[in-house]
Amino acid sequence: MTNSLHESLDYEWSSFSDLSNEEVYEILCLRQNIFIVEQECWYQDADGKDQEALHLSVKNQGNLIGYLRLLKPGTSYPEPSLGRIIITENFRGAGLGKVIINKGKEKCYQLFPNKPIKISAQIHLQDYYENLGFKRLGDPYDEDGILHIEMVSK
Repeated sequence: MTNSLHESLDYEWSSFSDLSNEEVYEILCLRQNIFIVEQECWYQDADGKDQEALHLSVKNQGNLIGYLRLLKPGTSYPEPSLGRIIITENFRGAGLGKVIINKGKEKCYQLFPNKPIKISAQIHLQDYYENLGFKRLGDPYDEDGILHIEMVSK
């Protein structure tokens, strides 16, 4: 990622109750545009976990361009987990995904020291996540029509 782009980005962690109605709407729109429309994956995005999550919003000049959701242990897995990791199409390929995931890992380790972090990764991103310190667990499984693999931080 270029320094000028990196310097123009704002990263903000928020609890659900700290998000304004507009911010919740913007996050849900971004998630639906990428996961449901772009990836043609019909699933229930509003899964009841957002209210207990921490949300990392990444903005460029006030526009939401990236997002990650952190779930505390016991919400999806016994471990803390990261999910709903997205970057808008025009910001992909600049290293932003790595930055977002590393910020998510740092926050998990800060809040839940000495606990591994679990993710459910799309199978085609396995190598990407392995390069970010995650290790594959078990066999691929179908989640909403897309093959996924459980992975845990090393």
